[in-house]
Amino acid sequence: MQPGNQGQDPYGQQPPYGGQPPYGQQPPQAPPPQYGEQPPQYGQPQYSEQPGLYPSAPGYPPAPGYPASGYGAPAGQPSNTQGLVAMILGIISLVLVCAIITWIIGLPLGVAAAVLGYLGKKKAEQGLATNRGQAMAGLICGSIATGLGVLFLILAIASIGNIPGN
Repeated sequence: MQPGNQGQDPYGQQPPYGGQPPYGQQPPQAPPPQYGEQPPQYGQPQYSEQPGLYPSAPGYPPAPGYPASGYGAPAGQPSNTQGLVAMILGIISLVLVCAIITWIIGLPLGVAAAVLGYLGKKKAEQGLATNRGQAMAGLICGSIATGLGVLFLILAIASIGNIPGN
């Protein structure tokens, strides 16, 4: 090669505009997808005049205010953890408060169940969760357990002065 021809093809052929093969020749085939990879989808539009309806062009972030998953679908699964935990804690707190010896343990569990039930209900109202019934069960059971626990606490404090022998 000569010093002036550093960036040129040594055989004198220039690639056509856009790197396309000459007329009549097939473009090189893409390698087959590896195990677990999705093959490329052909025939689907890659962009649209209305953002959020189709995925953004490869290499570009999604338009602000639209979901990253494309096609206008929600980005993830509903988050039902708060409602489920609220219901479980509410049931456990009711059992513990109703048992005379363990009511002191049931009181804070009832408060936790009521708070988580309230938060889970708010999530369900916003459409972020699908278990409004579980959240309501946790809120109701937790509130009842908290009320009973506070009542037993008041009775326990009032009965301290009434112990015989004092």
